[in-house]
Amino acid sequence: MIKLLHTADWHIGQTFFDYNRKSEHLQFLEWLRGQLREQCADVLFIAGDVFDTPNPSAESQKMFYKFLKDITTDSPSLQVVVIAGNHDSAARLEAPNPLLEEMNITVRGIVRRTVDGEIDYQRLLVPLTKDGEVAAWCMAVPYLRQGDYPEAENYPLGVKAMYETLLQEVLKVRQPNQAIVAMGHLHTAGGIVSENDRSERTIVGGVECVSPDAFPKDIVYTALGHLHRGQQVCGREEVRYAGAPLPMSFAEKNNKQGVALVEIEGTSVTKIEKLLFDAPVKLLSIPNEAKPMEEVLEEIALLPEGEITESSPYLEVKVLITEPEPSLRHRIEEALKDRSVRLARLGAVQAGGSAESRTFTYEELQTITPMEIARMEFEKQYGGEEMPETMKNLLQSVIQEIEHEDISN
Repeated sequence: MIKLLHTADWHIGQTFFDYNRKSEHLQFLEWLRGQLREQCADVLFIAGDVFDTPNPSAESQKMFYKFLKDITTDSPSLQVVVIAGNHDSAARLEAPNPLLEEMNITVRGIVRRTVDGEIDYQRLLVPLTKDGEVAAWCMAVPYLRQGDYPEAENYPLGVKAMYETLLQEVLKVRQPNQAIVAMGHLHTAGGIVSENDRSERTIVGGVECVSPDAFPKDIVYTALGHLHRGQQVCGREEVRYAGAPLPMSFAEKNNKQGVALVEIEGTSVTKIEKLLFDAPVKLLSIPNEAKPMEEVLEEIALLPEGEITESSPYLEVKVLITEPEPSLRHRIEEALKDRSVRLARLGAVQAGGSAESRTFTYEELQTITPMEIARMEFEKQYGGEEMPETMKNLLQSVIQEIEHEDISN
């Protein structure tokens, strides 16, 4: 039997509305280190978005590499497989590979090509060993940008072709008693995104949504990253997102954080269990729906009094207004002076306002995608008519090409 722990979307280095989350990430990594020991795990999968930005700080990188050193010191036989996500710099993540490989750590961020220009599929196949023997094969596929996948009509079909071709390659080398597992960082059709959350950077219209059919039945478990809610996909228990260990936005405050424990016997999955991590800092929204200022102040008065510490909850306040309120922030901050919470987001909701014509906050502008902007502008110009699929595909190709150039540079 081989035991896997599947995690993803750490976003190390993220600041939550300007609050540093180093302490929260350190607590998660220490918890995960304990779970690896307690569960006697053989393999750790990290399915992308290790860091929050392509250019993480020295402190963030130190946190990550110290964790890798600690867990491989705890268990020298532990194997670690890491893939890059859309927030990671693929080249930066792969740079320490010569050292990491000596520690039984495999990082795959770049889809390389052979001298003939063909995709180097063999490099994406990672043997998983137990007691010196190959127990399973992993198809370690990082976040795919334009040009990373086989030529196809669109992105979802290109991703599907990538996994199908990799499966054919692994079938040539695996023995009958060796399982096949896969990793990926992508958005599957049917995957649940937290309401009104743009932090997962999904593409409006489903241009980048990959069908679960992209993962053939020969793959006994598919470890995904990108969506922050832990979930199985379209009823397929063996295709799942681990979910982010920390809530990345207020839209995720009700998510259950943790990692997935997977046990494989021969070529069958015998157990899939969610190991829950109790996030050290809670997220509060007052009120649940925007209310007039006086009612909001009444709810604030019920919050616990005390000093503000690293474990004090992050607070979102939503106020319903009928006209501009220049003193809005000052009044809220004054009401919170003796409360043991940290004001993270203050939202003023215009009574009777249109969702499509509303003004975006600074935080929302940081996470809204170019495709979303184009879609909203198209509907505005053409009376609510949806953007044609051909235009979506064309725009997405341009966006991916620009992103690919940015990463390469």
